[in-house]
Amino acid sequence: MNIIRNAVHGFGVARLTILGFFLLLCIMAVPLKLDVAELISSSLVRILMWGVLVLAMWPSISCGTGPNFGLSLGIICGLLGGIIAMELELNGFVNLFASIAFAAPFAILVGWGYGWLLNRVKGAEMMLAMFVGWSAVSLMKIGWLMLPFHNPEMAWPQGRGLRVTVSLVNRDMAQLLNQFLSFKLGNIIVPTGLLLFFLVCCLAVWLFMRSKTGVAMTAAGDNPRFAEAAGINVDRHRIIGTILSTVLGAVGILVYAQSFGFYQLYEGPMYMPQQAVAAILIGGASIRKASLANVIIGVILFQGILVVAMPVFNIFTQDMASMAEISRVIIQNGIILYALTQVRGE
Repeated sequence: MNIIRNAVHGFGVARLTILGFFLLLCIMAVPLKLDVAELISSSLVRILMWGVLVLAMWPSISCGTGPNFGLSLGIICGLLGGIIAMELELNGFVNLFASIAFAAPFAILVGWGYGWLLNRVKGAEMMLAMFVGWSAVSLMKIGWLMLPFHNPEMAWPQGRGLRVTVSLVNRDMAQLLNQFLSFKLGNIIVPTGLLLFFLVCCLAVWLFMRSKTGVAMTAAGDNPRFAEAAGINVDRHRIIGTILSTVLGAVGILVYAQSFGFYQLYEGPMYMPQQAVAAILIGGASIRKASLANVIIGVILFQGILVVAMPVFNIFTQDMASMAEISRVIIQNGIILYALTQVRGE
């Protein structure tokens, strides 16, 4: 009994409850005669297209600035890099990697300034981050209208500015990673390219977190006073963690967009950070500690529930067309609300 009690305590009652709900939904899908293979395929895509955005929370939490509610800054940088590649009419993998290359300098510069600002408001980072993120999205609504891009695939036919959504189909970018080396396992489609990209990003961040700089950054976030006594520049390592989180946000939105098939400008980046924060918190992270396991468990539970719950709920609301969207909002925001109530100091 003690072993079971310790296991439950270690994994967390909250996560066990969410895991139980997820398994219940999966079990219900069978008697409801839903296409289980399609649900698994869709879940894989959703999990992997969100993976890098959730991964961006790890260095932010570890460096001591808490969950990065200001991830919208990195997302905007990624979109800007993607738009530049579109303006140059690049295609396929050239477009994808050029977008990352164009976005990285913006993300590094913005991440540095954002980290500097967070160092000025220690103890209130999350509140400032959310304010900065929302303000940046609002400011870029003007930017998307004023930036001098003229490619007809993304500019309005008349006047100035970019469209609300920019299709990636003509640039051979839509589903690029999803279809790369993809294969069928029975009726389940495995998006190999998307999986490999996520694993490479996880490996890169995991190696960084175990480097001298990464260990010092974690120490600075875990116990700033002890770190300073050991000669670690706490403010500097907080900025490094913020820069890395911002860069991962830029890369993450490009992975997300190629899977989605569109760049969503204007309102698109507004609420994405909340979902990434909720996922890693559901995975077991706190505002001071996080790990790669928290990233993987969280994104699987969060996105898996959203994918499976929708068709299950639709079976019971098939006579009410509007309930599909209502149920999606309830499920998504309910999970976010629950996850945020688990945030606590250490």
